[in-house]
Amino acid sequence: MSDLHTIPNTLRIAVGQFNPTVGDVAGNLAKAREARADAAAQGADLLLLTELFISGYPPEDLVLKPAFLNACLKAVEDLAADTADGGPGIIVGFPRQGEAGRHNSVAVLDGGKILMLRDKIDLPNYGEFDEKRVFVAGEMPGPVNFRGVRLGVPICEEIWNDMGVCETLAETGAELLLVPNGSPYYRGKVDVRHQVALRQVIETNLPLIFANQLGGQDELVFDGASFAFNADKSLAFQMSQFEATLAVTDWKRTENGWRCDSGPMSKIPEGEEADYRACLLGFRDYVNKNGFKSVVLGLSGGIDSAICAAIAVDALGEERVRCIMLPYRYTSDESLKDAADCAKALGCRYDIVPIVEPVEGFLSSLADLFEGTEEGITEENLQSRTRGTILMAVSNKFGSMVVTTGNKSEMSVGYATLYGDMNGGFNPIKDLYKMQVYAISKWRNEHVPPTALGPSGEVIPANILSKAPSAELRPNQTDQDSLPPYPVLDDILECLVEQEMSVEDIVARGHDVTTVHRIEHLLYLAEYKRRQSAPGVKITKKNFGRDRRYPITNRFRDR
Repeated sequence: MSDLHTIPNTLRIAVGQFNPTVGDVAGNLAKAREARADAAAQGADLLLLTELFISGYPPEDLVLKPAFLNACLKAVEDLAADTADGGPGIIVGFPRQGEAGRHNSVAVLDGGKILMLRDKIDLPNYGEFDEKRVFVAGEMPGPVNFRGVRLGVPICEEIWNDMGVCETLAETGAELLLVPNGSPYYRGKVDVRHQVALRQVIETNLPLIFANQLGGQDELVFDGASFAFNADKSLAFQMSQFEATLAVTDWKRTENGWRCDSGPMSKIPEGEEADYRACLLGFRDYVNKNGFKSVVLGLSGGIDSAICAAIAVDALGEERVRCIMLPYRYTSDESLKDAADCAKALGCRYDIVPIVEPVEGFLSSLADLFEGTEEGITEENLQSRTRGTILMAVSNKFGSMVVTTGNKSEMSVGYATLYGDMNGGFNPIKDLYKMQVYAISKWRNEHVPPTALGPSGEVIPANILSKAPSAELRPNQTDQDSLPPYPVLDDILECLVEQEMSVEDIVARGHDVTTVHRIEHLLYLAEYKRRQSAPGVKITKKNFGRDRRYPITNRFRDR
């Protein structure tokens, strides 16, 4: 402990929620240095960055590569050397090779050296997390003396469960808890994080700073929304959601310990706004981080492709988005008009490529094989697969990523065609049920989210929102010919997927037992399709893939 006269009574802490890219060690190091320079200019003593910032989070099996771990360690050592200038110290996460194995670690840097290394103890292994596959647990930590202040540095999951990490830090003299996090978005997650943090504040009687990553990584969206609570359970500061930012916060020592004297109080978006902005951030980062210059999608005149086009334009700008209408003999004049109106409202390029000739060509080639059979789903799927082939051809020719546009309701019950409308590199609405798609579409017509590059006003024509949804693969077809009304379907699916409810309990909510059995059967049957679907933004607590992993071969039915 420092001499009594050198114990500080103030501490200026900069909290950085930034957008690292997995594997871009040099780029992430540059972001850390830029953040430190900004913090220094604002007189900060310490910069708090997020979990595994140097590697990007989650790095998954990249950490099995020794060369990758060496690059991350070298970056941390270089960052430590920067602190010899007397400017802000740094708390930063990185993966490292220790004697016992690979660790999810945090380094505290100051005075030109690494003051402390901390290895995460509680390795999450549920839902989107799979850390026990690649990391080993560290040992119970104590606080680090940073310029006369004893800081406890629990790492993400360690505040979510009752392993005693925060309690141990408090008992061993920690005065303030600083928590680097990689906490992904799902609907209502900010409130959940607040409750988790408050539980530790009450348990330890210490203030807690929660620094969270920002940015899209494959299916996951990290929404930032970093915050802190004082020891008296009052909200000390709240940073913005879905925006990369640095917040400099002032802390003062009082008779009752440290207390935040100043910091931002940003409003957190709710409901449809939060979901839309998550889709926007996840889509933008997937396209940009993977180096696509532009995107292309089939614009059918329906709600799903319309909202995907809006998200694409908001994320990338109109000049990077190309919409193609691919009409067949069953495409209505209404759909042609709606698609054209949508593209015009968004200001993006719009082309029409009729598919009558290629579909008729396929049917002609197959005529002998199909002789004596009745027309049905096979012929309908040929239309969808022709559209998928044309979009992939445009992608190959011009280097544009194909955006696939199926919603969670359709993906749940297999109301989609493999190698047809399921073609594509990424799906911004994959984890939104149909009624949620309508809700965020109505919201977008009335609002332009921050960072959006698209226009204001009605970007999705009113007729698209009001007409009955249809795949238009046969005369006068509507989705309700094959499926229950979407409000009914979505409720059944939320019960089956999100809540894992029994058929008996779902029927008790007022649903028809035969319908519930049919939807459950379709849900299981479509697993093989979902395994071959494009990744998409995670919005709910149980997205397909990372959170819900069911076998393809599966004979269980709840009867």
